[in-house]
Amino acid sequence: MALLRRLPGSRREPHGIEWQILRRMPRLLLFGTLLPLALTLLHRWLATGADPVELAKQIEMADFLALALVILHWTVMLTLGIFCAIITLMKGPAYVADRYDLPDRSEPAD
Repeated sequence: MALLRRLPGSRREPHGIEWQILRRMPRLLLFGTLLPLALTLLHRWLATGADPVELAKQIEMADFLALALVILHWTVMLTLGIFCAIITLMKGPAYVADRYDLPDRSEPAD
């Protein structure tokens, strides 16, 4: 018994924007990860202040903000990837499910 059997006469829908997004996703993921990290490094390089404690607080806050942005970006990209995968599966051919034979009764059994 085959796990997935195509429904006879089913057709595939043409590809849409989901494939364009999936192809660009590695570059978007890399760019979205490196940009906050680059901004944090730039902040470390350009940060000036008379009080070393206040300077350390600023750098630490910038690091936390960059980490939060990276995690948010990864979450958005994961959600977008799942969305594109679902759309791709929905546009594919239809499959036949296993049939379920109903009992031949007009009333429920006790």
